[in-house]
Amino acid sequence: MEKIKVLDVFSGAGGFSCGFEMAGCEIIGAIERDKWATDTFRLNHPASKILLGDIETFTNDFLRKEIEQPDIIIGGPPCQGFSVCVKNAGDPKDPRNSLFIEFIRMAQIFSPKVMVMENVPNIAKAKTQDGRKVIDIIKTEFIKLGYNVYYNILAASDYGVPQMRQRFVLIASKEKLEEPFPKATHFVAEDESDNHGDLLRCPTLWEAISDLPDIEAREGAEVMAYTKPATNDYQKMCRNEASELHNHLAMKHTKRLVERFSHMTWGQSVSDIDDDNLKQRKRNGNGAVSDSPYDQNNRRMHPDKICHTITATFYGNFVHPYKNRNFTAREGARIQSFPDTYVFLGKPTVVSKKLLMKEGRTAEAFLCQYSQIGNAVPPLMARAIAENIIRQINFTEEK
Repeated sequence: MEKIKVLDVFSGAGGFSCGFEMAGCEIIGAIERDKWATDTFRLNHPASKILLGDIETFTNDFLRKEIEQPDIIIGGPPCQGFSVCVKNAGDPKDPRNSLFIEFIRMAQIFSPKVMVMENVPNIAKAKTQDGRKVIDIIKTEFIKLGYNVYYNILAASDYGVPQMRQRFVLIASKEKLEEPFPKATHFVAEDESDNHGDLLRCPTLWEAISDLPDIEAREGAEVMAYTKPATNDYQKMCRNEASELHNHLAMKHTKRLVERFSHMTWGQSVSDIDDDNLKQRKRNGNGAVSDSPYDQNNRRMHPDKICHTITATFYGNFVHPYKNRNFTAREGARIQSFPDTYVFLGKPTVVSKKLLMKEGRTAEAFLCQYSQIGNAVPPLMARAIAENIIRQINFTEEK
C-alpha cells in the first residue's frame, strides 16, 4: 500500500518527521533555514527533498514545482513574540504577521488532508495587543480553508518519553475527527507499587540512559562502540539495531566545575552549594561570590524519575545523576526518545550567536547538536499523534 506522504516545515533536525516515519509515513520533503539542522535532517532522511532557506522567500509556484503533493503537513513555526517580518505591518503579536501565516500558506498551496502544528503551551493563552487570542485567529484562518480545527496541550510522558515536557498541538483536518488526540499509553509512577491499569509505566531517566558508555567530563567521542548491553525495552528500542554510538561526547568542564558538581546531590543545583570556594563568581567581580546564581543551571537530575524538560540549552541545565558532568548530546537525544541511529551533525555546542556574528564567524552561527535536540518534537510523541490520525482517516481514496 502506498505510504502517506508528509511534508515537514520549520523542520529543524527532524524529530517530528522521525515520529511520523516510525508510524509508517513517507517523509517527502522538509523546509528549514538552519544549515546544521538541515544537514542532520538530510543525513537521517536521505530520500526527502529538502529546501534550505527562509520559507517566506519560496514562492507558491516554486514550492508546487519542488515539493510533491503531501497528504499531511507538519511543523512548529518559531514562536518568539510572533515577530513581524515587515516593519509597521501591524500588530507585532498578530500571528497573521508572523511565521504562523507561512504555515497557513502551506495549507493554501497544497490543501493536504491534515495539518499538524506543534508549539509552546503558552500560545494557548497568548493574546494580541488588542486582546484577541492568538489561537482563535489561527483557528479562524484554518476554518476559512475548510478545515476542522482541534487543539490541546499534550504531555510527552503520556507516550513513553522520559521527560517532563508539555507541548501545544493543533490539528487541522479536512475530515472531522472523533478523537483528534492520542490517548495516553503511559503513566509516571510515584513509586514502584503505582499501577494505572492498562497503562505502561513511563521509563525513568536512568532507564533511558544507563546502557550508554560510562564517560567522565572531557571524555567520549562523536563515534564510539557500545560497552554495555541494553537492559530494558526502552533501551532496545533506542538502539534500533545500531552498530555504533554517535554524539556521546562529554563537555570539557574545568576541574573547578567538576569539583563543584561533586558537592551536589539529586535535585540540587549550583545555588545549593555551601562551600564559598566552589560557588559561582560574579562576572567581572574580582572573585566575589555571585549573590544570584541562576537556580536552573546545572541541576543534578534524579535517576529514578523522569527528566526535566530538555531545552535548546540543556547542556547547561542538567547534571548527570551519577557523573560530575552535564549530559552528552546522545543522552539528551535518548531523553527525547530519538533512536541511536539518528545522528546529529554540526558542532556539539557553540558560543553566543551574537558573538559569532560580531566576529564574522557566520559558518559557526547555526544550531548546535544540543539545540537541535532540545528544539525537536520527541519522536515517540510524534508517532502517537501520527498513528492516531492515520487510524481515523482514509488517505488512499483519492490516490
